[in-house]
Amino acid sequence: MIDFTDRVAVVTGAGRGLGRLYALDLARRGAAVVVNDLGGSMRGEGADFRVADEVVAEITTAGGTAIASYDSVGSPAGGQAIVDAAVGAFGRLDAVVSNAGIFGSTPFEALSAGEWTRMLRVHLDGGFHLAQPAYRVMQKNGGGRFVFISSSAGIFGQPMEAHYAAAKAGLVGLTNVIAIEGEAHGILANSVMPTGFSRMVTETVGDEKFLAESGFMQAIRPELVVPLVTFLASSACTFTHRNYSAAAGRYARVFVGLTEGWLADADGQPTAEDIEAHLEEISSTEKFMVPASIVDEVLEVCARRGVSAMPGNAEVAFPDHRGN
Repeated sequence: MIDFTDRVAVVTGAGRGLGRLYALDLARRGAAVVVNDLGGSMRGEGADFRVADEVVAEITTAGGTAIASYDSVGSPAGGQAIVDAAVGAFGRLDAVVSNAGIFGSTPFEALSAGEWTRMLRVHLDGGFHLAQPAYRVMQKNGGGRFVFISSSAGIFGQPMEAHYAAAKAGLVGLTNVIAIEGEAHGILANSVMPTGFSRMVTETVGDEKFLAESGFMQAIRPELVVPLVTFLASSACTFTHRNYSAAAGRYARVFVGLTEGWLADADGQPTAEDIEAHLEEISSTEKFMVPASIVDEVLEVCARRGVSAMPGNAEVAFPDHRGN
């Protein structure tokens, strides 16, 4: 059994839906859990502290350990307060499941600046506001785990969700850098793109008959996402810098690959016409690599060009994470 005894975990957005299930499973496995939820609406309005309190009651009634946090991740002070609650109550912090979020559908041409800003503030800014103080604590503790809840909408796109998609894609970028910088400190960071039946689905679809009869809706039971998140938050997870999708019991890695592409003549000056002529080669998805950082791309290009990445005999001052 993957055990969280003597481990402390923060789960944001843990009062309902998927977040609640993550918190319950971590607690069942022995973690002391900070159940964070402001209790607002799906669009980020209002507050209801009872939603966090009810999950804490579920955990403690079952013999587990948990406290509630009602702070918003939408500000630096809120993120710090959540981490302080964990350290103050339990003395340490070992895992963060950054799950808090809001949702709302708007056509791109009608999307207001306020809607855009509010979505990024909760998802992307919130991920940063929580992660930075948590990272500092993990550094002192000798390591930890971050699981950022991203979305396939951010990687592949979703109609009516430009603001949501941008925020979720941003979380993947945040995950990547925390993974690179944190590895030397024993801090691992990965992201999950879940598909699960929750109020995000019910409030967006709105058609009760479809929700009740759709085979797909029945297949995306939220409980099916939990095992992946639990594993990534545990000490059993020994890798970093990866993204995974969980949908209807299918678990799969999602990655950004860099293809071999077309290498222009080093002595020439490529033109737009050259791009057109070599477009099939440039666009091919064959012969790809998965860079662990921008350094890998630089090294790959330099190797093909037969040039050094640094002047003289100097070496690149970054580790080569190929094959991560």
